[in-house]
Amino acid sequence: MILNLTPHPIRIYQVDRPDGIDDLEPGLLHVIEPEGTPARLGMVPLSTEHRAGIPVELVEYGHAQDLPGRQDGVSYIVSLPVALGLSAKRDDLLVPYREVRNSSGTVIGCRELAQPV
Repeated sequence: MILNLTPHPIRIYQVDRPDGIDDLEPGLLHVIEPEGTPARLGMVPLSTEHRAGIPVELVEYGHAQDLPGRQDGVSYIVSLPVALGLSAKRDDLLVPYREVRNSSGTVIGCRELAQPV
């Protein structure tokens, strides 16, 4: 089972679908609707330094917010920052891969899902 923890539907198109087609239906294989609250990459501010008179906050990334724990047989579609921040700890996180764009250049879906490693 694959659950979508992004804020928008994930549209998956056939691999050989040409870009530049305005109609969303040709080649559309699956639409995975969002589950509700999206998973986000949390951050923990640690301290502030000053470099050349400019404040620089030291921030620890890699803490997920609203991401369920691992479940057997379940993978989660998340944003790339969430997946990259947790790739060393989680092998159940997927991201949209190989974008499909319409003739205006707007991303309308993807051809595959990827697991960052």
